[in-house]
Parts: sequence; C-alpha cells; structure tokens
Amino acid sequence: MALSGMRGLSVFISDIRNCQNKEQERLRVDKELGNVRTRFKNEKGLTPYEKKKYVWKMLYIYMLGYDVDFGHMEAVSLISAPKYPEKQVGYIVTSSLLNENHDFLRLAINTVRNDIIGRNETYQCLALTMVGNIGGREFAESLAPDVQKLLISSSCRPLVRKKAALCLLRLYRKNPDVVNVDGWADRMAQLLEERDLGVLTSSMSLFVALVSNNHEAYWSCLPKCVKVLERLARNQDVPQEYTYYGIPSPWLQVKTMRALQYFPTVEDPNTRRSLFEVLQRILMGTDVVKNVNKNNASHAVLFEALALVMHLDAEKEMMSQCVALLGKFIAVREPNIRYLGLENMTRMLMVADVQDIIKRHQAQIITSLKDPDISIRRRALDLLYGMCDVSNAKDIVEELLQYLSTAEFAMREELSLKAAILAEKFAPDLSWYVDVILQLIDKAGDFVSDDIWFRVVQFVTNNEDLQPYAAVKAREYLDKPAIHETMVKVSAYVLGEFGHLLARRPGCSPKELFSVIHEKLPTVSTSTIAILLSTYAKILMHTQPPDPELQNQICGIFSKYESCIDVEIQQRAAEYIALSRKGAALMDILAEMPKFPERQSALIKKAEDTEVDTAEQSAIKLRAQQQTSNALVVTDQRPANGAPSIGQLSLVKIPSTDTNSDQHPSHQGLSPANGIISNVDGQSPSADLLGDLLGPLAIEGPPSNTVQPQRNIDSGLEKDPNAVEASAIVPVDEQPNCVQPIGNIAERFHALCLKDSGVLYEDPNIQIGLKAEWRLYHGRLVLFLGNKNTSPLVSVQAIILPPSHLKMELSLVPETIPPRAQVQCPLEVVNLRPSRDVAVLDFSYKFSNNAVNVKLRLPAVLNKFFQPITVSAEEFFPQWRSLSGPPLKVQEVVRGVKPLPLLEMANLFNSFRLIVCPGLDPNPNNLVASTTFYSESTQPQAMLCLVRIETDPADRTQLRMTVASGDPSLTFELKEFIKEQLVSIPNIAPRAPTPAPPTPPVAQPTSPATALNDPGAMLAERTTQNFLNPNFLNKGFEVLIEQSHRLKPKRTRAYVIKSPFEAELGALNWAATFAEAGHWKKVCWEVDALEVVKAVKSNNWYTFNLVLE
Repeated sequence: MALSGMRGLSVFISDIRNCQNKEQERLRVDKELGNVRTRFKNEKGLTPYEKKKYVWKMLYIYMLGYDVDFGHMEAVSLISAPKYPEKQVGYIVTSSLLNENHDFLRLAINTVRNDIIGRNETYQCLALTMVGNIGGREFAESLAPDVQKLLISSSCRPLVRKKAALCLLRLYRKNPDVVNVDGWADRMAQLLEERDLGVLTSSMSLFVALVSNNHEAYWSCLPKCVKVLERLARNQDVPQEYTYYGIPSPWLQVKTMRALQYFPTVEDPNTRRSLFEVLQRILMGTDVVKNVNKNNASHAVLFEALALVMHLDAEKEMMSQCVALLGKFIAVREPNIRYLGLENMTRMLMVADVQDIIKRHQAQIITSLKDPDISIRRRALDLLYGMCDVSNAKDIVEELLQYLSTAEFAMREELSLKAAILAEKFAPDLSWYVDVILQLIDKAGDFVSDDIWFRVVQFVTNNEDLQPYAAVKAREYLDKPAIHETMVKVSAYVLGEFGHLLARRPGCSPKELFSVIHEKLPTVSTSTIAILLSTYAKILMHTQPPDPELQNQICGIFSKYESCIDVEIQQRAAEYIALSRKGAALMDILAEMPKFPERQSALIKKAEDTEVDTAEQSAIKLRAQQQTSNALVVTDQRPANGAPSIGQLSLVKIPSTDTNSDQHPSHQGLSPANGIISNVDGQSPSADLLGDLLGPLAIEGPPSNTVQPQRNIDSGLEKDPNAVEASAIVPVDEQPNCVQPIGNIAERFHALCLKDSGVLYEDPNIQIGLKAEWRLYHGRLVLFLGNKNTSPLVSVQAIILPPSHLKMELSLVPETIPPRAQVQCPLEVVNLRPSRDVAVLDFSYKFSNNAVNVKLRLPAVLNKFFQPITVSAEEFFPQWRSLSGPPLKVQEVVRGVKPLPLLEMANLFNSFRLIVCPGLDPNPNNLVASTTFYSESTQPQAMLCLVRIETDPADRTQLRMTVASGDPSLTFELKEFIKEQLVSIPNIAPRAPTPAPPTPPVAQPTSPATALNDPGAMLAERTTQNFLNPNFLNKGFEVLIEQSHRLKPKRTRAYVIKSPFEAELGALNWAATFAEAGHWKKVCWEVDALEVVKAVKSNNWYTFNLVLE
C-alpha cells in the first residue's frame, strides 16, 4: 500500500502527529470529517483517486478511535472497481469498518463471489481475506460452496488455497449449521496428503475444527495425521522457511497432535505403533537449551505430545519417561520452565498408575514451595495437594504446616484449606488429624474458616475414643498466653462437652476449666461469647456434686449478659439462668450433644469454588474420585439422633460393616468390599469401569437440590419379564435411542429389588451402578455414573420422577463426566405410606452426536421398607386373632402360581424380607411369615405384618394367601405385592432357573388357569382390584371407555408405551394415584380391553392421553 503519492493523506497524518494535545487532535479530525462528508455529497464529481484518498482518511480516523458513521457506501462501491488499487482499498476498509450484520454488505456479495470464482489470484486473495475477517451468516450461505471448491482445486496456487482453508475455517466456526461439510472426510484425507506445508497447516486448522464437532466422520483421516507427524519428526521434505530454530514446523506438529486428541483411541496397531514412535522421538529429542525461542517452540510441541500420551493411555514406560522429563524441568533455574514442569506434572495426575512415579520428585516439589516466584509456589502447592495419599500424607501436611509460618498472606487461606482437606482425607489416625487442625488454627487462625473447626468438632463428637484426647489438647492450648479466637471457640466447645472426662487430671477440675476459659472472655467477639456461655452451662451441669461457689460465679456472668444488647447472647443468658434453677433436671436438658448425622464436607466444595486453573481442577476431581481413606469415621455405627439428614454423603470413608443390613439394622455403614462389581446379568465384566461400586461411599459433591416430582410412574415390579422397557414412558415425538443397552434392563431391576448393590443400566458409553442402604423408613442410594469412553460425556441430566408415596432428593449431577471417570450421586428416600408404585430415573446424556435418554425404574420398592422379625406362637396368635376380617385381614386364592417346592418358596419370601416362622402352622404344607413395615405415617412404631400361605400338594399352581396388618392400605398392597412375585415374576427366585421361551398371550380365555394370560381378563381383574382398594375408594375419578374414542379435554399430554396392555394397566394406576393427589379428573382411553387383545397380537404402538383438569 504505497501512500506516498497521496499528498493530502500524508499532510493529514502529519497534522495529527503534530497536535499538542487531545483537543487539538479532535478539532483536526472533526475538520477533516466535515471536509470528507462534503466531498462525498458530490460523489459524481469525485475521481477514483480522490474517492480512494478520502476512504483512506476515514480508515485512519477510525484507527485513531473516532466513530465514522458515513462513507460506508463509498467504501463498498470501491470493491467493484476494475483496477487493483481501488479494489484493494475497498476490501481493506470494508472489512475494517463494517461488521457482519451491516446491510451494505449485501450489495457486495455478488462482486465478492465473482472475484472468488474468477481467474485473478490477487482478487481471489483479497476477497477471501475480507470474507474470512467478516464471516457473516449471509456470506457463509452464499460463498461457502465456492470457497470449498477453491480449497480442493488442483489448479490454484498454494497461496490461494491457504487463504481458502482459513476462510472456510472462519465461516465454519461462526456458522457451523450453515456451512455444509457432509462427506468431507475423503476431501480432508486428500488435503492432509498435501506436500505444501502452508496449505497443510491451514488445512490442519480446519481439520481440528471439524473433528472437534464430529470425530466419527473422520476416522479415515487419522492415519494421514500420523503420517504428517512422521514426516515432520523425521524432517522429511520440510522447506527451510518452515523450520523454526531447527524444529520442523512446530505449529503444524501442535495442531496435528491436538486433532488426534479428539479421537477416542487409535485402534489400528500399525498406526498406533507409528504414532508412539513419533511421540517417543519427541520426548527423547526435547531438552532445555539456552535459546529462549527454541525452548518455546520445542516445549509447545513437547507439552502437546504429553497431552496426547495421556489421552491415548500409553504404556507405563512412556508415562515414566514423561514424568522423568518433567522432573528435569522442575529442577532447572529458568522459572518459566519450572512453572511449565509443575503445571504439566499436575495434569499427569489424571493418568492412572503415575502417582507413584511422581512421588519420586516429592523433595524437589517441596523445594519449589520456597521459590521466590509466587506463581511457582502456587503450582507446587497444587501438585502436592493432587499427589497426596495415605502413604505420604504425613510428610506433605507437615511440610505445609512448616511453610505456613513463612508463607505470604496471599497464599495462607488456600494453604490452610488444602492442608485441612488432606488431613481429613488421609489421616492415619484421628489423634493426628486433631493435632494438625489445632496446629493449623494456632499458626494461621485468621485464615482458617469456620468450616474447618466445625469439621473437627464433628469428628470429635462422633468418636468417643477421641474425646478425651481432644479435650487434653484443647486444655493445653488454653494455657498459652495468646491464642487466636478460633482456638478459643474450639477449646471452649470441646471442654464444655467433654471436659468432665478430664476431671481426675490435675488442673482439669470444673472450677479450673472455668477459670482458664473465662480468662479469654474479655478478648473475644460477641459470636464467641455465645459459645462461652454455653460452655459455662455445660460445666455447671457436669459439676457433681454441685459447687455453690462456682454456681454463683457462673450465674453472675449469666445475669450480667442478661441485659446485653446482642439478642443471641441475651437470650442464651436468660435461658441458662432459668435452666440453672432446674436442679437435677439440668442433667437431662443439657446432656451431651448427640452424634452428628452423616454430612458432606464443605471444605472440598469451598476448595473447588476457589479454583481457576484447569490443571488444578483436574487434580481435585481426580483425587475426589480415586482417593479414599480408611482412617476417619464420621458417623457412629448406631443411629444417634433420629434419621440421618438429607444431603450428601461425607467426604470421609465410612467404616466397613456387615453387608447384611437386614439382619443387623443397627449398622449404619455400608458394605465397603472393594473389587469388581457383581455380574448381575451374566455379562462379561471386561467393560466394567466401576470397580469401586461395592466400595465405600467416600464421596463429596455439590449441595443437593430438591427435584420436584413431575409425573407419577406406576407399577411395582415388572409384570412381563420379557418387556424390557414396558413401563418406561417417553413423549411420542421423542426419537428412539441410537445406543442400545447391554443386558436386560428389567432383569437388572429385579435383581436390585432383591439386593442392595449392582448394575442398574449399561450401554457402550456409560455404566450406572447403584448401591443402597435401607434403615426404617429412610433409604440412601448412591448412583455410580461411570464413563467407559476416553471422551467426556456431556449434557448429563438425571431427574427423579417419584411416586406420591416417596419423598426423594437427588444431589446435583454434573453436566460433564470426564473420560474414564466415575461420578457418585447420593439419593435420599423417605417412605411416606405403603404403595407398590416405583420411582423412575429420567437419565440423558450426549456422546459425540448421539443423544441418549433412558427411563429407569429405581428399586425403592415396597419390600425395601420391611424389617424381618421372628414371632413366637405366643406373639403370633393373639395378633392374628385381633385382626379379624377385611380390610385389616384379607384372603385370596391365587392361581397361576409357578410351581415351587416349599423350601424354595420360603427362600423367596426371605429374599423379600418376609421371614418364615417355622412351627406356627401345624400343616407342613403351609407357611407363616412375618415382617415389620416402616413408613413416616406409622411412626413412632413399626407396623407388624403377618402372612399365611396354604399350598395344595396336588396342585402347586394355586394357593390360598391370607395377609393381615393394622393398616388396610398396607394389607392390600402387601397382598398384591406377594401375588405379583408368585405369579408374574418367577424368574427372580433365588435359584435363578433358566427362563423358558416366552409364549404369546392367549387371546380368548378358555379356563380360569388360562384366563390369567389373557390381557383383557388381567385388565379387568386389575381394574376391580384397584377399585376395591380402600385407598382408591370414593376419590371421584372416572375411567371412560367410549366407542368414539374421543374426548375434548382442555389440555392433553400424549405418551407412547411399547406394550398397550402395560399402557392400560399403568394408566389405571396413574388415574388412581393422580386422582388421590387431586391432579387429574378424567382419563380417556384410545384402546379398550378388547382392542388390547388385538394390539398384543399386532405388537403395534398405541397411545393414551392423560387429561388435565
């Protein structure tokens, strides 16, 4: 752009440079803008030279930061000029002044297209540059096909093709839905074979953008990328102009390795071997040199190679080599290189089996904590935090405590938080944990949050063996002349609760404890005074026999603060004075605090909220998923204060207890038998990634959010074992999943109804495991979401659709599950009343371009809230006689029962937590079983349930069943539940017989035995049962079966069910449930009982409408 011939432009630029201040510049610019505006009004009198000159002036003024709101049309008109100087000015000024939404750009589209498809390479380059800079939607719609043709044209020079590739990249990034790249895999493969490195580099940038959106379509390009890397690694056919400080095209190497990271794996063994040879060459050939520019280029290639090695899950030898190379980096003097070494070593923690190798450099990493550069110190702290486990926790935490004394204030809060987390997670014993936290408070009290001392109080309260030791340590710290206020809070609370355990120690009498604590009162804030008042009341309560002098002192303090301006202190003081007059009753009122329920540690959440670095976040998530400790116990093995609170499970590992929680209801821990998960459905365990499914629930996560019920889903256990998804309801316009499940979902559900851990769902991308603990009317389930791929699962959603009788709360599920990682999501369940309806988990995720959505029934079924109890004859018969007749005692003859020996039937009952009581029935062909049922409505006592089964030795396909309980609805639900197990679900018996091939349903009933297989007969029977159910009587709902099959409701919502019979049965239960809740008024059927029979034969899909009020 030679501007020397434009004297007016040169003079204007000179005048601007000579301005003494901003005001003079503004006046000169305004004068020139006025002159240009005047000349443009007489556009016909302007020569092309003058127009070009004035447009240059406009651009210069715009570059100075002034608004130029005119002359745009003149700039656009220069694009169509026949000569290069004017056309060049038009393209440059238009791309600078106008954005993609400017209306004037439409006027230039045809001219730009003509220049692109023309033969003038200079004009082609100008047009491609402007289109790439603006990248508007209209440009993409009109010009993308022409740009694509230009890119793959063999007649164009490399310069034009380079610009075409970058232009197409810009259009694709801005408008991926407009630019059509379908079928471009073969074209990209050809472009990746290009010999010109300029075109190849530009094409690789485009390739990275394409595979980031859809790598499945470009598998054929993967070997081409490996060949590009081989060519560059061997420096074959690389021109000198593309060699940077002896490194062949480092930018192309980085882009190629980044593209390879979008592919889950390299399956071809030859390609994989070639790729690892190239990576090995890069690792071996990279070293630290004095030339900064060469270091920058070689390290860019090296760190991208490290990322690719981690992505491909390379052999341990190569991982060791990567860590060794990074170990050299963290030991050099250059701070930038040390920083990069520490940061990438932190990223290496995401790879399994590398942590032990990184531990070899622990001494050097600790040395980096004393580096003058604070950024290096932060990276060293992050790395130590990520690499800590049980084996090195003591050393690392002690180093952090030593460093805490000299650390600058900017790092102390983060340092304190991470030291507290590591001490909590990996403590070899609880006394060490208490020592660490108290040292932490003593050295950096101003930077220790309340969450830290709350946590140590929780541990001390929940572990009786720890209480005397904690009280001794708190007493020792109070002897110091000056301690932090947080230490006063901790010591006062611990001594108030457990100081009486030290009564026989010298200097630990109640009066002496009160004296040493009261010395700190004048120096603390009002929030601490409130804690001290509670401590005084506790000391007064523990003083036995009462000490009048101490009582007068403490009551005097209460009287003093009874008129305090602070409401909290005033209320406490007044209440404690009143309580002190209770005498012996004070012991009960101020008794020792109960055990804390299991809680989520707020420290991890706080640590994650403060993170900003990706590597650090990766390390935190990895440690949360992989590291557990066998030391700390948050909850006692006895329920302490009623039911556990709804929320997340604790960060700390729960101790091992007997897995048979049914036989030992007092155990609160879950079975932590680490290992491979149970192979419930007989599938091969080779794809099993949830190795810790049966491990301890030692997890942490964000606070739980209550999921409001949206729909009530019917059914107890599956009516038809061959209908895998019979009761999974999906909208009619929803597309079927392209990913098929592994194994039978119904069989997995039935298996989990009998036991408390196993696999709920599995497909090629994800495995959903489940582990549950049931106590009284409370249940705690943990969903294990395991990503089986080497690419993340995104848009993950899990919504609980609970029935009306369950109150359920699911913790927040992360939207992304990292590659080959596992996420654990606790779910709290409260049973409100008896019902056979089950909750549904609406789970969805995206992998690549596939969206998967499944509805899974959760095994929170009726028998989970049973507690087996053995009753003697003296207990059984009075109860049995007292429950006389319906609705408390109901009897039914059940036909169509699968023939079972009496022993197997007894085992089946035991598996449902209905314990068989031998010797109560004199007839050896009969069974008597008992259990207790827990729900919120039956509290505080459980409801006793009694069952008698009378079998006929001559015909095992029928029996008479009598069920009795003190609740009519419970009696009905239990009777129907047992009936379903005996008739509809024979394949879940403990002996697990080989299922017979399914037989088609009989269309017309011929006998009472065969009538049970007729859908119409079963529908009528189920309808009758529902209307006879006391829960559903007089609820004011209607079931309308009209011959017109039409009803004009206010609002309807259509659903699809694979089995129309299941639709009828499900909708009947829905009608009853929703009518009971008051949400529905009428149900309109599109198929009736007779049409059901035809529908079952045709296997067509049918719909039904739920009509809102």
